[in-house]
Amino acid sequence: MFSGSIPALVTPFRNGSFAEEDYRVLVEWQVTEGSAALVPCGTTGEAATMPADEHFEVVRVCVDQVKGRVPVLAGAGSNDTAVAIDNVKAAKDAGADAALMVPPYYNRPSQEGIFRHFEAIANATDLPIVLYNVPGRTVTDIQPATVARIVKAFPQTFVGIKDATGQLARVSEQRAGCGAGFVQLSGNDETALAFNAMGGVGCISVTANVAPRLCAEFQAAWAAGDRAKALELHDRLYPLHIAMFTDASPGPVKYAMTRVRPGFPIELRLPMTEPNEASRRAVDAALAHAGLI
Repeated sequence: MFSGSIPALVTPFRNGSFAEEDYRVLVEWQVTEGSAALVPCGTTGEAATMPADEHFEVVRVCVDQVKGRVPVLAGAGSNDTAVAIDNVKAAKDAGADAALMVPPYYNRPSQEGIFRHFEAIANATDLPIVLYNVPGRTVTDIQPATVARIVKAFPQTFVGIKDATGQLARVSEQRAGCGAGFVQLSGNDETALAFNAMGGVGCISVTANVAPRLCAEFQAAWAAGDRAKALELHDRLYPLHIAMFTDASPGPVKYAMTRVRPGFPIELRLPMTEPNEASRRAVDAALAHAGLI
């Protein structure tokens, strides 16, 4: 269901409110530039500052604008299992093709608790789910053995993982535990090339917000076996991958959007703030290196 370049979409705001028309333009651009799927309301989309009704309105707008041309993978995680179940149901009602779900954050459950959390979700919904393991944000780490346990227990529900651990060996461990057909997507742009070499099939990308065509071409080159082209595009994009995190995300990527899409709103919701001057300089240099400005 999922492979290639999949942008974790930023959410535009104007005067504190969701800017629907800006978002529709962004979604349309992403589809026409070759993105293979879209993630509304993930980390980069500032889902942590959205009330539930707004969150799933953004998902609905994304689905409506996509019109079935690419899959929509809606952010739906929570550290409260009951809320997570409600979120998956809301994602399905909004028309999403699947849900992207972190393990419970802050609570710091055991591996048994993580399994039971996802077991309860699987028993409550038939929507496909992509696990999202990002311990740098959640503190909670879904260990490869737990990933395998979840997938083996509910193979029709848990179809893949966005792995943002930065531990490339996990691609092999998870393939061994979950089978070759289990979809593994990098959660880190800068290691996407190596992740694919280990057996991954794509990336849920921050950089693809601002460079959707280049990111799509990079993934397509790798899938076609053109390793030289993939490496060339990786080198072209690498400074941008790094620049996206020179200040708290999504500040740098929203600034970058204003540079490649003039008029796009840079507004963020507190506690997120606009990137500092050094970060802006890094973004500008990286955009120039990539040939985007």
